[in-house]
Parts: sequence; C-alpha cells; structure tokens
Amino acid sequence: MGEFGFGQSVRRVEDDRLIIGKGQFTDDVSLPDQAYAVMVRSPWAHAKILSIDTDDARALAGVMAVYTGADAKAAGLGTIPFVGPVRDSDGAPPIQAI
Repeated sequence: MGEFGFGQSVRRVEDDRLIIGKGQFTDDVSLPDQAYAVMVRSPWAHAKILSIDTDDARALAGVMAVYTGADAKAAGLGTIPFVGPVRDSDGAPPIQAI
C-alpha cells in the first residue's frame, strides 16, 4: 500500500499545541473596531417563511445592522456561485461512499 490509503492513520500535527493550551483559534483574535456576524436560520426544514420581524434585533445595544434574505434580494445579491468542480488531489472526481 502507498503512502496514503483507506483506513490508514494520519499524523495530526496540531494536537500537541492544542492539548497544552498553546493553540490559537479565530475566536482568539481581537482587532480594533472588530464586529461579529451571526447567521440565524429557521429551525424548521422546508418551512415557508412568511415574514421576519427584525425590530427587536435592531433595538439591541451594539447591533450595527440586521439583514434578511429579502434585503439581500432587494440589494441585487444573487446566489453564491458554484466554482467547482470538486476534485480529489489526483484530479479525479470524488467517489461517494455507499
């Protein structure tokens, strides 16, 4: 068997620094005037959303903006373009496990 194969262990290089508390995560970064974004999704799959009341969210201290899908559509934002195709490291299409 070659260097890589199904079922072979992969050496993880990040574990040691994470275990001893030396890891750094994106949440550890703090920049001047930093802002955060939160995406809120419907808890119901395939539900038809009739309206979204954003008044309470907009009234919270520190909230800079609240956007809905309707806002994105009104601004002319389309869907996220597909940049595929997705390929394995050898250039072959990925094979779905059954």
